[in-house]
Amino acid sequence: MEAYPSELLLIVFVGMLAPLLAEIPTGFRLPVVVLEIVLGIVIGPQAFHLANPDGMIAMLGELGLAFLLFLVGLEIDFDKIRGKPLSLAVGSWFITFLLAIVCMFFFNVIGLIQSPPLLAATALSTTALGILAPILRDRGELNTDFGKYIVATAAVGEFGPLVIISLLLITTHDTFLHTLFIVTFIIISLAVANIALHMRSSPLLDKLAHTMQSSGQLPVRICILLQVLLATLAAKFGLNIVLGAFTAGMVVRLAIKGTEGELLQHKLDAIGYGFLIPIFFIVAGMKFELSALWSTPLAPIQIALLSGLLVLVRGVPLFFYKHELTAEEKIPFIFYSATGLPLIVIISEIGVSSGLMPPDRASILVSAGVVSVLLFPVLAVKLRAKFSLPW
Repeated sequence: MEAYPSELLLIVFVGMLAPLLAEIPTGFRLPVVVLEIVLGIVIGPQAFHLANPDGMIAMLGELGLAFLLFLVGLEIDFDKIRGKPLSLAVGSWFITFLLAIVCMFFFNVIGLIQSPPLLAATALSTTALGILAPILRDRGELNTDFGKYIVATAAVGEFGPLVIISLLLITTHDTFLHTLFIVTFIIISLAVANIALHMRSSPLLDKLAHTMQSSGQLPVRICILLQVLLATLAAKFGLNIVLGAFTAGMVVRLAIKGTEGELLQHKLDAIGYGFLIPIFFIVAGMKFELSALWSTPLAPIQIALLSGLLVLVRGVPLFFYKHELTAEEKIPFIFYSATGLPLIVIISEIGVSSGLMPPDRASILVSAGVVSVLLFPVLAVKLRAKFSLPW
């Protein structure tokens, strides 16, 4: 117990250091998520062994994972992406997922990438809404037609893999019971969502909003209660807690509105991105099998190949958007939608903890995700600035 305070102090210090390093003016700015993972590697057992990802640290990392998925669900504004953006995103994601399965089965058979095909394909089909939304917002593209198609693609690229992970890959009961539990969880989630929609027009929300200026912070506490409730129900039903946390975020999004809703989201962002979520990524770095990157001569080739597959599987379904995107928008769209580190980390963590993926294979997959975050958004922004944006 005596070691926990010093380790927690170190991790909180690293969490503070990462955004400071990200703000250093250089020609190439590293995303905060990447810095958190790298610093986690540095202080973890694979490098200087200053902290271990167990005990209280592991528990805080799990809370960070749940809060990350909660905030990801909260980012999805269905009012803005419903209709064609959402329907095109669903169709293109299914093509992406099927193509990723075919590719991973092929490379697994020939022995070039020996990872569980379904798990690796699920990771390849992800898109990082939490990373893309701030980029699009800063560039003034979040509410443009291009931005709406990206947000819809990213939303489905996060929801689809989470469903696959929770419903197909990790089962703790026989098929009948698992199906029954899935249906029960869906019914409960829909009931809660229906309550949230009715509360949106209720004067009760306005009354609750006043407590956000006091020590009560009742709306914040209700959101955290809902997150824990649905995550607990998901766990009880043999699903993964990330699906419950993600669903809770979408339910809260249905209920909040206006200035008070924005204030609530800012407060939840502060709790998540200010404390719990950095710990999750730092702990993920501490668990990273650094030795896997040079354990075999094929490791660099596998990382490069997986990075290329991220672009390929997201690029092939572009024919869905032939009438919606201009020629100059298509390549940036592919690079944006192929950015997927956070969920790749989550899927890798779940795969390792459930025994479905060896740690060294998870490290290769996470490394490809790091490449996607470092490279793809930068290329997309440069191409957008060069070809399409008037300023």
